[in-house]
Amino acid sequence: MGANGSSARNVSFGLDDDKKVTVIEGVRLSGDVRRRMREAQASGKPKPPSVPPEGQKPGAQPEGVSTKEAQDEMRKNFEHQQALVQEQLAKLAQREKEVSAATGLKDSSAAAIMERGRAHHEQEKAKVLAKQLERKEAELATLSTFYKEQLEILEKKRLAADLHVDEGERKKPNEWNLDEYKQAAEEYNQAASRAEAHLRPRRTEAFCTDLQAKVLQCYRENPQQTLLCSSLAKQYMSCVHQAKSSLTNHG
Repeated sequence: MGANGSSARNVSFGLDDDKKVTVIEGVRLSGDVRRRMREAQASGKPKPPSVPPEGQKPGAQPEGVSTKEAQDEMRKNFEHQQALVQEQLAKLAQREKEVSAATGLKDSSAAAIMERGRAHHEQEKAKVLAKQLERKEAELATLSTFYKEQLEILEKKRLAADLHVDEGERKKPNEWNLDEYKQAAEEYNQAASRAEAHLRPRRTEAFCTDLQAKVLQCYRENPQQTLLCSSLAKQYMSCVHQAKSSLTNHG
């Protein structure tokens, strides 16, 4: 070794009783070298795991860190539960709104159906009143025809009474006794007066004509809204009943 360089030499090792190198052939190791070799060998071996202090489990974290994480976890859980509660409240509010809207729609639909039902009932009632009106008009026409026929019969009877005295005898008054002629003439005049009083012409004009015209005009002007004519129709029916009662009581 040194400036002259180094020559190749064969080196052999010697082992002591503990299988440790103590002698290299041609070179004896000093104690300091052997100590350093032992330290190097010892440092290369794996260290045994350290035993944690008593009362502390392996892998356990310090108490301060564990408490903070628990608080964060509790806060997150609380926020999550609060969000769920808000979501459920929103759903309930929406459901109540939908139910209220549906209920209101049902109520309006029921009211519309009831209104249509009432309108239909009034229309049917107006139709019935119109038919009754036609029937009463037919009855009045029949009564009018009947009274005309009765008047014609009574008129014929009156004419027959006028011809009670034989026409041939009436042409020869001079042949009668004057007193008898006067008596016969007086009796004839009395009989004629009684007949005329008994056969006094009765009123045959139609009743309630003004109301009848108003009702017919109302129906013509409101073919799709006959309910507007119901009041006039009732007044006309009342007038017809009164007229019929009057004719019946005085017939």
